[in-house]
Amino acid sequence: MSSRSSIVRTLSALLAGAALTLTLAACGGGAESGGGAETAAGAQGGLVGKPAPDLTAEAVTGEGPKTIQEASGKVTIVDFWATFCGPCKKSFPKYQALVDESAGELTVIAVSVDEPDNADKAKIEAFVKETGVKFAVVWDKDQSIVKKYGVEKMPTSFIVDKTGVIRHVHAGYAEGEEDKIGEEVKALISGQ
Repeated sequence: MSSRSSIVRTLSALLAGAALTLTLAACGGGAESGGGAETAAGAQGGLVGKPAPDLTAEAVTGEGPKTIQEASGKVTIVDFWATFCGPCKKSFPKYQALVDESAGELTVIAVSVDEPDNADKAKIEAFVKETGVKFAVVWDKDQSIVKKYGVEKMPTSFIVDKTGVIRHVHAGYAEGEEDKIGEEVKALISGQ
């Protein structure tokens, strides 16, 4: 019996390690995708040009709309992120700077994909406080939103126009990515 329980513990440890490795592999910068941005429609299940799936998640902190419907009439960045993601920590302040520069025309809905076994509300709030952002942060505890959007890499940002249609997708984040996103946001704000 002792030998059997030892094997079960070993297998459990291996599976847990494999799951952690897969989760961490999903968090990456832009090196794998040639600069970070993947704007091809196929990158996220063909969502570019289609209405953004609605999202309902637990509000954690921040100001502004917390659903696509509430964001109607504004350009919106729907950003999928996690507390374990280093590039997410770099992107948050950049997105806040874009919001601050937009004179109320841009909003960000940051969707935490942290699993309840790995994070809690306090951990998410600490991440937000550390990055100094004020935009809305929600928690996709059951991973239902991430599935609707087909997110495979952290961070992944969807740039949504004023009518709620996804216009650009950025899977991963590399230094300078905010410049490209800023250009896309400005074009959508001005109606181009």
